[in-house]
Amino acid sequence: MKFVVLPLNQKTRMNLLSDRIQNLSESQTIAMNRKSREMKESGVDVISLSLGEPDFNTPDFIKEAAKKGIDENYTYYPPIAGYKDLREAISRKFKRDNNLDYSPDQIVVSTGAKQSIANVVLCVVNPGDEVLLPAPYWVSYYEIVKLAGGIPVEIPSSIDSDFKISGKQLQDAITPKTKMLIFSTPCNPSGSVYSQEELGELAEVLKKHENIVTISDEIYELINFDTTHASLASFGDIYDRVVTVNGVSKGFAMTGWRCGYIGAPLWLAKACDKMQGQFTSAASSITQRATLAAVNADPREVQYMRDAFKKRRDMVLGWLNEIPGFKTNLPKGAFYIFPNVSELFGKSHNGQTIENSNDLCLFLLEEGRVGLVPGEAFGSPNCLRISYAASEEQLREALRRIKEAVAKLNG
Repeated sequence: MKFVVLPLNQKTRMNLLSDRIQNLSESQTIAMNRKSREMKESGVDVISLSLGEPDFNTPDFIKEAAKKGIDENYTYYPPIAGYKDLREAISRKFKRDNNLDYSPDQIVVSTGAKQSIANVVLCVVNPGDEVLLPAPYWVSYYEIVKLAGGIPVEIPSSIDSDFKISGKQLQDAITPKTKMLIFSTPCNPSGSVYSQEELGELAEVLKKHENIVTISDEIYELINFDTTHASLASFGDIYDRVVTVNGVSKGFAMTGWRCGYIGAPLWLAKACDKMQGQFTSAASSITQRATLAAVNADPREVQYMRDAFKKRRDMVLGWLNEIPGFKTNLPKGAFYIFPNVSELFGKSHNGQTIENSNDLCLFLLEEGRVGLVPGEAFGSPNCLRISYAASEEQLREALRRIKEAVAKLNG
């Protein structure tokens, strides 16, 4: 008997997909970068400032450590939570740089900070649990919470509050269903940095709510321009309910290596080890040898990157201040500027009206040939994100194009 295989139509194919994946939104940072790349491939000269990726190469001493790992045959399955010597080094790093006491058993190494966050959320959040997200927030927080069946609850902030929330705002957002808080400092996308005093205000609220676990995403720790980095887990009253997330992607220009890690209460670290064991197992063995060199290094080894980012920040802010409709604050970390562009809403060009930041980003991509990310992606629809992790030449040209494009808007 001969069987004939008929091709599935598009509707049937979509019906085969789970509700889980169909309800999951694509990262708008990745989407905007893809649009920019497609335009480039078609011959359009586009400058993309949409991705949060350092434009520096990984330092040579880290690359040499990876090569040595290959020569020493680190080519077998590592322990799920990471090699012991790496977890010991991360433990020392937390003590050295953050005055946090995490034993090696409280460390779990993952394939990037994104997986670290997903591990924790999947280990803690049940369907129907509420997760507080101070806005603006990193795009993946929202979707990871949805994936776990949780309910994202946004806590708004604005450029006037330096994109930071107060203790009162946090308290007002808490309900009997609240299970988790996720925030970043320095913040992606705003570049805002919480001080020790500001974190203390949040800690005073959190210590009253023993059922809330907090993820403190500190992946941009080394890109902090004007203040000393502060960690929420340094407050003893809530230490056993805080997970500190960090990694080497941003501070050491190691985005492609894919390595992040957590310091967590032991009960939660064990849970994340169990969860990770059913997904990816351990992070790459060679990446772990490179990461060992990074976390053992004096942070001053990579200060040249921070200094370059600070110089670029000041340059971009100066150029932005010459563009009508862009309201900025002074971001003190990371490599983003998050201007409020709501003054441009309602303006138009050639019959195209700018209704929101998504419209503005599409206009700037098509008319100005510059790729940015709309604030809707981060829970702040009046803003857009500009990454200045690019060369000074690219930044200068991109801002010139933005200024020329905005000048065409009428209304």
